[in-house]
Amino acid sequence: MTMTLTTLKHQVRFPPSDGRLSQDEEWCEVIVDGEARWLRFHDYGEIYAIPGLYEHLFYERLKCQSPGVVGDLLADAVEAAGQDTAALRVLDLGAGNGIMGEALSKRGFEDIVGVDISPEAGEAAERDRPGLYAGYHVCDLLSPPGDVRRDLERTRFGAMTSVAALGFGDVPPEVFETACGFVEDGGWIAFTIKQDFLDEADESGFEELLADMLETDGIDERGRRRYQHRLDSHGKPLHYVAIVGVKRST
Repeated sequence: MTMTLTTLKHQVRFPPSDGRLSQDEEWCEVIVDGEARWLRFHDYGEIYAIPGLYEHLFYERLKCQSPGVVGDLLADAVEAAGQDTAALRVLDLGAGNGIMGEALSKRGFEDIVGVDISPEAGEAAERDRPGLYAGYHVCDLLSPPGDVRRDLERTRFGAMTSVAALGFGDVPPEVFETACGFVEDGGWIAFTIKQDFLDEADESGFEELLADMLETDGIDERGRRRYQHRLDSHGKPLHYVAIVGVKRST
């Protein structure tokens, strides 16, 4: 049974605004068992280890919308193409504790496999949303154990999602490209990324990779939406772009 994590409240305090913190430097103070702990927002392992904290911090306090936005964009595109969401096996890259998997399930996707490099993410997914994933692999996709690689290679993935994981080193470009390789030609690729990483000044490698994929029809774009991903720790909106497309043979 899925836990109702939104009922688990936490004492969270954000630092005073000085305008100098970048998104991957944001932090908060959390009271855990009566003691104050400082956690960076990208310290996902530590955040996942505290039941309900991820949801409270990012979804209740900072109003994250990305799973719903990408879930809707993908489901709408699949249905517009005359396909059945329930018939597609989905690879959820950077699955975390299962929020995107849950969003997919609510939109009719029934066969979902999660991948994340963090052991704490895998443990949290099983703790918070047991039975949601048909499989969940904790590994580095650039060097997965042999049995995991074989399982991913023989699984016929009809879609892949990656939400709020690209651009800050959590899922590097080469990992995203590798994950796309496990999707069948004609399958769906849906992801979200901060607007900054699509600009020519980007140094993460994503602008070059995605421009190449989209401009050479490696991905045939079928939908795009710019939207408010979440608020930053001082209440200012952070804008991302969600994209969905069909993978073409290369």
